[in-house]
Amino acid sequence: MINITKHEYSGLEQAYRFFDERLFGGVLPDCLIVLHRKANAKGYFAGERYENRDTGEKTDEVALNPDSFIGRSDMQILGTLVHEQAHLWQFHYGVRPTQAYHDTQWAEKMESIGLMPTSTGDPGGKRTGRRVTHYIIPGGLFETAANELFGTGYKINWQSPAGSAKEKPKSKVKYTCPSCTQNAWAKPKTKLICGDCHFAMISE
Repeated sequence: MINITKHEYSGLEQAYRFFDERLFGGVLPDCLIVLHRKANAKGYFAGERYENRDTGEKTDEVALNPDSFIGRSDMQILGTLVHEQAHLWQFHYGVRPTQAYHDTQWAEKMESIGLMPTSTGDPGGKRTGRRVTHYIIPGGLFETAANELFGTGYKINWQSPAGSAKEKPKSKVKYTCPSCTQNAWAKPKTKLICGDCHFAMISE
């Protein structure tokens, strides 16, 4: 019998290193890659999320949500891994974003490696903002590299059971003033007006 934990996590580490070499020039530092369920997210990046208990050294977290694997191809799942690697690249080698999690520098890096940022998941969506996904650029660097990896027999083996991922309705959503970018949180479909600019605030 295989060790499931070792087999699956070593596979994610293999993919991380492969795409680091093919798409990021081999510069990305080690991090902890985890499978973690987070509502409304296919994955996430968190800089310096862990600290060594002996030395105090810090490392980053890259997480993939196994609920989001259902109905998606291995290439799409690995696209999420590389999406988070682009965040890690910016954290260490770019200018860390101060507001929008997905800013212009991150978006340009994504596009350069074959993933097109979009807020809708389709062409024409916003490239920057708090909630931005991507689609795979046909014939781009990522697709080419992923096909090379799959040619070695690579595959993702485990996901959440089908039908187990249920998205909970949001009790509150974020609203932003289009003029001064002030934020507020309220129930969905609440009509808010910015007290400073008197503009109607827009929900995420």
